[in-house]
Amino acid sequence: MGKSILITGGSGLLGQELTKALLNNGHSVAHLSRSAHKNPQVKTYLWDVKNDVIDEHCIDGIDTIIHLAGAGIADKRWTEKRKKEIVESRTKSIALIYRLMGSKPNQVKTVLSASGIGYYSNRGDELLTEDKAPAQDFIGTCCVEWEKAVDEGAQFGLRIVKFRTGVVLTTKGGALPQLARPIKMGVGSALGNGRQWVSWIHHHDVIAMYLFGLSNDQLTGVFNMSAPFPVTNSELTRAVANQLHRPLWAPKVPAFFIKLLFGQMASLVLGSTKVSVQKIQEAGFKFNYPDITGALKEIYG
Repeated sequence: MGKSILITGGSGLLGQELTKALLNNGHSVAHLSRSAHKNPQVKTYLWDVKNDVIDEHCIDGIDTIIHLAGAGIADKRWTEKRKKEIVESRTKSIALIYRLMGSKPNQVKTVLSASGIGYYSNRGDELLTEDKAPAQDFIGTCCVEWEKAVDEGAQFGLRIVKFRTGVVLTTKGGALPQLARPIKMGVGSALGNGRQWVSWIHHHDVIAMYLFGLSNDQLTGVFNMSAPFPVTNSELTRAVANQLHRPLWAPKVPAFFIKLLFGQMASLVLGSTKVSVQKIQEAGFKFNYPDITGALKEIYG
């Protein structure tokens, strides 16, 4: 039977793709958004997280909330103001929904939430399972706060699933187009020493994992959302170049130059995060695109 789903962050890249997949699977979908959208199949409820404003009807008849809302981590430089915005857009948003749930009867049973592998941050060659301690840097702390805010739903007896998402590969946005641009121009190269691990995932597998989380009532807790075979930055760069039939001749981009360009955000590019997905696989999830060559072939095919 179809579920009634409310998505926060539904107008983002992942939100749009997930909305389409959910509708195709016979679910009904509503969005919480700052502005109305044009999709006639999706009802939009308005909210303003900064000012604690939310349409109280948004949870009427809803049984599942998918929490994807959050200011883009790599969109702007990390000023103190921007850091606050990055954290609060993730934490205050879900808190606003929980406050509403506490004030009126509702049928919400499940919350599926995004989180990030930034939880672990730069950990060299260590294989990171879900029970590893979080990093103490900005992104690690942001992910801890984010997950903590989502876990507040335990007071309502909800089933809560958190997906720590890796580098999502799609040509429509995120890291891949930025990585591919210099390669297409024939000046592609690895970043830093190139040995840092990139835990990536094909965008179709991201959607498939959310659908798996939705339909599997036994699934609860936190799971790494990444492909089973992480690659180094050098391997990823080479794989993209091979797929695009472009040579790689430029020297590696030195770390100091990246730090100069990106400031604190350089940690997103130079950090090494190698995550294990054994836990989600043992729960029964099967990846369609486990290896980088097959994934890029589908993406650029």
